[in-house]
Amino acid sequence: MALSEQDLLAKVPTQLYINGKWVDGHGEGQIEVEDPATGKTLLTIANANAADGLAALSAADETQKIWSRVAPRERGEILRRAFELVKERSEEFATLISLEMGKPIAEARGEVAYGNEFLRWFSEEAVRISGRYGTSPEGTGRMLVAQRPVGPAFAITPWNFPLAMATRKIGPAIAAGCTMVVKPAELTPLTTLLLVKTLEEAGLPAGVVNVITTSTSAATSGPIIADPRLRKITFTGSTQVGRKLLEQSAQQVLRTSMELGGNAPFLVFEDADVEAAVAGAMLAKMRNIGQACTAANRFIVHESVAEEFANQLAAKMGALKLGRGLDADTTCGPVINEKARENMQRLVDATVAEGGSVVVGGEAGDGDGYFFKPTVIQGVKPGSTILREEIFGPIAPIVHFKTEEEAIALANDTEYGLVSYAFTKDLKRGLRLIESLDTGMTGLNTGLVSNAAAPFGGVKQSGLGREGGFEGINEYLETKYVMTPDPFL
Repeated sequence: MALSEQDLLAKVPTQLYINGKWVDGHGEGQIEVEDPATGKTLLTIANANAADGLAALSAADETQKIWSRVAPRERGEILRRAFELVKERSEEFATLISLEMGKPIAEARGEVAYGNEFLRWFSEEAVRISGRYGTSPEGTGRMLVAQRPVGPAFAITPWNFPLAMATRKIGPAIAAGCTMVVKPAELTPLTTLLLVKTLEEAGLPAGVVNVITTSTSAATSGPIIADPRLRKITFTGSTQVGRKLLEQSAQQVLRTSMELGGNAPFLVFEDADVEAAVAGAMLAKMRNIGQACTAANRFIVHESVAEEFANQLAAKMGALKLGRGLDADTTCGPVINEKARENMQRLVDATVAEGGSVVVGGEAGDGDGYFFKPTVIQGVKPGSTILREEIFGPIAPIVHFKTEEEAIALANDTEYGLVSYAFTKDLKRGLRLIESLDTGMTGLNTGLVSNAAAPFGGVKQSGLGREGGFEGINEYLETKYVMTPDPFL
């Protein structure tokens, strides 16, 4: 029997989690977590201050030596048990995600399946941490190369994928033998709190993962980053914040993983299957209501198919039903808050003023929540404001091109380089695009690239390092080299 919303919320911890105990925060006041579909408060939770943050780091530091010596198989088994528990409670997690973030329940279920895969994937990777042993080239000694945990890590997660962004960082840290302090986003902390409660049930020892929720992110995070006990910071969020964190991290020369902003181009060539391209565009644009760093941001469409593509996309976008994510017929939820909705209107107004034409949408939706109608804007001019910014919402601007070279130039005309998408039937062109598009990931004839078994990350100002895949655990490991004399001499 499914839990009611109130029964589910009653299961969610509302305190900080430090050294295996749920404790009150010492920040000013508390945090009210809002349902963006209604504007109403879901829960009131603890607010951490700098002292709480340092207490969490102390717990992680004191546990690090013990945890690093736990057998890899045991670490993996804990992650596997957590995977099974999340799977059993998938509907609870999906409902909670939809409540605090707003996405339709079908998409929330998809996030649970995707996010949970990181627990399973890294449970398997825990036992595959390797090294090497061999004779030096000169034959005078033996070289031993091993990998060991980096040490206490600080994870700062975003609001848009509250489960997946947590598991994508917590999973490899646990597998590698690292302890961690996690600071979830103030807007959507509830899923992380329920996740760490589940990890506790799965047998994760006290002090391995500590969670602090705070309304004073910079003031609480600053002392943690400045503390010499911290050895790594991992962050998913805006490039602007990422730059500041990199500056702070430089003082202690911390290992960093930065998954930052995106401005994803979506290229449609004259030979593309337009119907398939539109289907891919809906996935790439409207997943998470467009509030994803992987969301298609700039639709760069060949002039010969631009009108057909725009009309088909507008029909699909216009047919989406705005509503609360938990309503069965909702296919598009709200943006995260009023500030985000106001930004959507600003971008539409600026694009129209710069020569674009709204095909569908272009205004706020009805209701008490923060709704904005899915929008398609045709005839957007190169250099327009909307092409230079990360939209992070349900707006699809379409700009035209004539040649492949022009399309690539438009696609690469950004400081970001996270992901790109391209639709073409020409295999040689597809291979040229893979090598020419300046992004860390490319979806070729598909609008969905995320997978727990793949390395997720970008180039340029979209970040540093990779999450997921074989590469993901390496972000939490450091290499130790040992030379010994030839044992036969």
